Amino acid sequence: MDIVIIGSGNVAAVLGRKFKAAGHNIVQIYSRNASAATELAYEWDTESTNYKILINKNADVYIIAVSDDAIDDVIVDISLPGRVVAHTAASVPKEVLKKVTQHYGVFYPLQSLRKEMETLPDIPIFFDGIDALTKQKLEALAHSISAEKVVEGNDNDRLKLHVAAVMVSNFTNHLYALAEDYCRKEGLDFKQLLPLIEETAMRLKDTSAKQAQTGPALRHDSETIQKHLELLKEHPQLKNIYVLLTESIQQEK
Repeated sequence: MDIVIIGSGNVAAVLGRKFKAAGHNIVQIYSRNASAATELAYEWDTESTNYKILINKNADVYIIAVSDDAIDDVIVDISLPGRVVAHTAASVPKEVLKKVTQHYGVFYPLQSLRKEMETLPDIPIFFDGIDALTKQKLEALAHSISAEKVVEGNDNDRLKLHVAAVMVSNFTNHLYALAEDYCRKEGLDFKQLLPLIEETAMRLKDTSAKQAQTGPALRHDSETIQKHLELLKEHPQLKNIYVLLTESIQQEK
């Protein structure tokens, strides 16, 4: 497919590389950040622009890969009648694009993407479209770059999934950050925990998270819990989270 990418951040960069690797033709990249667009255009051997009036009008698919709160500003004055246009946001309804084209949809990669990734990750793709043509093109595009699941999901399903994604990715990483800070202050090496982190994540491939749960909270080991809380007296934020999660685990049926 001939593709125009609108945006030059993390998602735009990784998706662009995936599209190129799958044999698609990126005919142009548009971004308000001219230097970032130029850099990606050089990498992909294509052209870039930071003027909306110069956006190529003849591509098969237009992927708007910008932050959720930037979509409204980016699409102002963009009109692509007859073209398939999709944004990559989890929490923005597809209807935000209805003034851009009659063939609008969503192409949502369920993965944390970083521009500096040295290898291209497998990316589950959730797509949606206002009509059959949009869905067909976006689904085909998704299958071409994803060895993982490609799923059709509406705005409500995607938003619910994003809530879960925040819990397993953003919130979990915050716990890592708190534990890393705790280890630093206590003179411990956080990296000693990496094998445990990896094993815990890999375990979920074969069993449910509930079945994989272990630890003193699950065992109702009050003696160990009290020892932990005593150690955390000098770390009130971490102590509060420890208490909250302990109670949540113990209330789980």
